[in-house]
Amino acid sequence: AVVSTQSTGTQGISETYITHVKEKKTGYLHRVLEVEGGIFTPLVMSTTGGIGKEFSSVIRRLAELKAEKTRNSYSECIRFIRLKLSFSMVRCVTLSLRGYCGSVRGETTTSDIYNV
Repeated sequence: AVVSTQSTGTQGISETYITHVKEKKTGYLHRVLEVEGGIFTPLVMSTTGGIGKEFSSVIRRLAELKAEKTRNSYSECIRFIRLKLSFSMVRCVTLSLRGYCGSVRGETTTSDIYNV
């Protein structure tokens, strides 16, 4: 499939992911490594639900850790993580389109979701 937008020209989807990963690494990698002393993995995904290679690796690793910790199967854990990620993305997009209308009740953080 080919993506045709003003920012990407006519690139394939995988090339677009690579471009966005490079942009994020250029902008953030030095600061994270030097200033914060951490590691940086850009989590790039499309609006259609596709994800970049590094993001896919992160999800697989989280599923491995969760399966080991909870003694559930790897397939159950990766399904759970993908499901939570999908609903989080839908919630985020809906919020950005409609705007926030109400009070925050029991806001869930990523550490609560993955508990790894």
